[in-house]
Amino acid sequence: MRYLTTAEVAERYRTAESTVRYWRHLQKGPRGIKVGKRVLYPEAELLRYERVLIDGGGDWGLAS
Repeated sequence: MRYLTTAEVAERYRTAESTVRYWRHLQKGPRGIKVGKRVLYPEAELLRYERVLIDGGGDWGLAS
């Protein structure tokens, strides 16, 4: 299984690392796991999160 860093997730979604951290704080974005002091995101979790957005689930969806 591949894990992405906060920086890699930010790059994937074309946003700032601080935004990814804020999403995590709000419990709105993809779920990460804490490994020591780092937060890593399983690639499968990013795919799950994207599927939820595409299907219209959650508070955030795709732009029109």
